[in-house]
Amino acid sequence: MNVSHLLATYGYSAVFVLVLIECLGVPLPGETILVAAGIYAGTTHKLSILVIFLVAAAAAILGDNIGFWIGDKGGYRLLRRYGRYIRLDASKVKVGRLVFDRYGPIVVFAGRFVSVLRTYAAFLAGTLKMTWRRFLPFNAAGGILWAALYSFVPYSLGSTVNKLSTVASFVFGGLALVAVVVGILIIRRKTNQMVQAAELAYPGPLPER
Repeated sequence: MNVSHLLATYGYSAVFVLVLIECLGVPLPGETILVAAGIYAGTTHKLSILVIFLVAAAAAILGDNIGFWIGDKGGYRLLRRYGRYIRLDASKVKVGRLVFDRYGPIVVFAGRFVSVLRTYAAFLAGTLKMTWRRFLPFNAAGGILWAALYSFVPYSLGSTVNKLSTVASFVFGGLALVAVVVGILIIRRKTNQMVQAAELAYPGPLPER
């Protein structure tokens, strides 16, 4: 996928569509095209950086809310019906619900800045029954800040971003790997505690819908 060609041909529409679809759970380069759009605007001045920011923020918020709605209306039913085939039994679903009940706002906001979570956090929030009233403000704040950082910073730095991208990828990749490993170790250590806490929070069988 030639991002530069997309920007030159479709402009703001390319940014909106790719960011929107990525937020719906399809692994497309929404962040990549936003960074590229910022650089493109800064070096060619053929696009407005303010419009790029507004388009990206709107697409991120709208896409996440559609993803949340899909998770809320269909994801939970699928999880309850077929989750056992991928080792997601009722106790693990309860743990997931407990995590979003306690830490949902943090997951939704911070997930906007982590590639895998950015794609699936909204869907998971809907699937695991986080309320929309709690979801929306943190989702909107994350989407706006994300769009601002990944549009205005590349616009200001221009081609320097390309020189820094390799180093930054290694640094953030290493930090993300450490965070994942630490998270897995903590979850393994506290699995029984979390299962017990989730059972107390949601006693008895889970509803099918």
